[in-house]
Amino acid sequence: MVHSLRKIAKSFLPESFGRWVTFQRQKHRLQWPRAGSIKFGDFDRLSPVSSIFGFDRGQAIDRYYIEAFLKENRSDITGRCLELGDPAYIEKFGEDVTQADVLHYVEGNPQATIVGDLTNAPHIPDNTFDCIIFTQTIQMIYEPRAAFETLHRILKPGGVALITSAGIAKIGRRLGVDPWGEYWHFTAQSMQAMAEEFWQADGVRIQTYGNVMTACCFLQGLAAEELLPEHLDHQDEDFEVIVTARLRKTTT
Repeated sequence: MVHSLRKIAKSFLPESFGRWVTFQRQKHRLQWPRAGSIKFGDFDRLSPVSSIFGFDRGQAIDRYYIEAFLKENRSDITGRCLELGDPAYIEKFGEDVTQADVLHYVEGNPQATIVGDLTNAPHIPDNTFDCIIFTQTIQMIYEPRAAFETLHRILKPGGVALITSAGIAKIGRRLGVDPWGEYWHFTAQSMQAMAEEFWQADGVRIQTYGNVMTACCFLQGLAAEELLPEHLDHQDEDFEVIVTARLRKTTT
């Protein structure tokens, strides 16, 4: 309620008024809770509760949001589908899937039906897939525009790419330690701008998941099971734990 009123006030009142209110709050110590009175409790630490995103405690918070996004768009997961690494989400959310393909970057994955680099994949034919599930990977690609171009090219007209990317999150991959690095964290604005370089605007739908509480808990590595549904399901566009894109290729 307070957050909504603040947004309404910002839209109608001059910026100078907002700065004056902030100054008065600081001057007269009108913050609530009072500055200096916050109790950090179990978060009074310099290392996270879990260093592996909470996977050792239950379902990672970003995975809760990814599955909410895929469940919401499960009617798109149909026909011939492509997923990275394994077909887990195709199998969990797909409806009337006629063929499930798995893309892997290098040889050696027994589940892979296609091996290739999305930034340079001329061996994958144009207009092949009805749906592409592309979760938490675009931030690992140094040239994301090239990957977006390939994704658009290999979708059938009318086909949909379902993309998720890390927003507020700890770094998950480092060159020299892992097989690949992590280069970017997208915002809703950057995802929208890049998607519209290849997809028509009316085929682009960007959505974010998260709020200040889940962002803090995700950084600490708490699991989704440790929060209440009302904590997880409250969405605040100022705290993008993950950024999602539903990208539909036009039929003309």
